[in-house]
Amino acid sequence: MQAYQLREDPHLGCRVCPLPVRPELADLVTRSHRTAWPTWLDRGPRMLRDVLELCRLRTARGLAVLSWLAADQPQDELDWFWASRRLTGPRQERMYAAAADVPDPVLALVLANWTWALGSLHGGRITAPYLAGAAYPSDGFQAADATMTLYQTYDRHPETRPAITAAWAAARVGADWCQAAALRARYGTQTPVFTYPRGAPPPPLGVRPWMQRLFRLD
Repeated sequence: MQAYQLREDPHLGCRVCPLPVRPELADLVTRSHRTAWPTWLDRGPRMLRDVLELCRLRTARGLAVLSWLAADQPQDELDWFWASRRLTGPRQERMYAAAADVPDPVLALVLANWTWALGSLHGGRITAPYLAGAAYPSDGFQAADATMTLYQTYDRHPETRPAITAAWAAARVGADWCQAAALRARYGTQTPVFTYPRGAPPPPLGVRPWMQRLFRLD
């Protein structure tokens, strides 16, 4: 079942308008934001590896949830999905397979946010507080610490920017999907998912194979 409608806009192109979302799917979106972003700043390679792996997990998880939203497909057993350990083996393939089911118009929303953030001079200021605040909604101290860690990582290590913005883009579309669906449920009219304008394709620096696979860049 397709849980959205498409609308052509003469200025903005194809818009995705969700139908009302089941509460259990909306809960998946909220929970998927809970990522254990580091709350310390370590200039060594360990923290960079942790951030990049968490970005890969967050991006794959966000796309998988989007595929279930787009198909109105609740999930029963998700213990494998919430594990915070590194994506490897059968669990990785299972999550990547779910992410591969994201319809092209829905994936285009993520790509629009991703390329826009990469092209923005304020990409770090936009992505870091969003990811950290959504991950630690009830702990302002942890959210603030994670914000600074992500922001300084983004600022000092340009090779991490595609990964951080990818995690942000997938997270934003899931949240904005639910907001648009809530407006549809309340007022009964089509409400498109908000996205930023799509930017130019990113330079190869930092675009890792997992991004090429999840975002279908090949």
